[in-house]
Amino acid sequence: MITFPQISPEIFSVQLFGIEFALRWYAMAYVVGILIGWWLAVRVVRRARLWRNETPVMTSTQVEDLLTWIIIGVIAGGRLGYVLFYQPAYYLAHLIEIPMIWTGGMSFHGGFLGVCLAVFLFACKHGLVLWSVADMLALTTPPALLLGRTTNFINAELWGRQTDLPWGVAFPGDAAQACATAAGPCARHPSQLYEAGLEGLLLGTVLLVLAFGFGALKRPGLLTGLFFAGYGISRFAIEFVRQPDAHFVTEGNPLGLALESGGYGLTMGQLLSIPMIFVGLTLWAMSRPRQQ
Repeated sequence: MITFPQISPEIFSVQLFGIEFALRWYAMAYVVGILIGWWLAVRVVRRARLWRNETPVMTSTQVEDLLTWIIIGVIAGGRLGYVLFYQPAYYLAHLIEIPMIWTGGMSFHGGFLGVCLAVFLFACKHGLVLWSVADMLALTTPPALLLGRTTNFINAELWGRQTDLPWGVAFPGDAAQACATAAGPCARHPSQLYEAGLEGLLLGTVLLVLAFGFGALKRPGLLTGLFFAGYGISRFAIEFVRQPDAHFVTEGNPLGLALESGGYGLTMGQLLSIPMIFVGLTLWAMSRPRQQ
């Protein structure tokens, strides 16, 4: 197995007036991911040749305005998604903890829905072509996914199931303690890095090549559909080697399946990914050019 590298989750921390303030890699990933997405979006709208009829979907100023809406959608949607999808009973009994995002607990699917709502409202307010706006965002999202999943690895969280493969990682803390059959440290799939590679690097590269090399932005909905389907398929597959949240795992359900029958079933991540795959394939089909 591979020994987990000694990387602190904190970049640095300072003490002010008896209170410790820390800058974490995870927070930095959010900030840098959003800035890269903003930078890429501005470059895309400034290249008229990439768009249908050489008319960009919005101006650079509107991209900056949309950024604020997206940040709110990511944070509010990510937190509420975690509360509703993963631990509704707990937060129903501890309502005051729902806004405490600094304690951890964010859902990608919730953040994704939050961004979808923010984009829909922004497009309606400014009279923009919804699917073209969505295509631009689909193109700019993978860098944030790449950075976010990499920092999940640094934080030693969202680790995978036990494995005897040579690249299995001996994660510290709860990951080691949760090994039911191991006498000592056990190896686990580095599922965070699998997701970083598939959802971030591979999917992002495909979308960029299609946008800049094959005119995909001229077909509204195409990149959005490919992003939906690409992320959904990647996440669905990785869920087979990703350890589910602890509250899903019981003595009678050691695999942590959210929908289970006879020892077979689907995890919560897979259940939430199926609609993404379906919507993605539908958008891809709708964006295909039709003969007159």
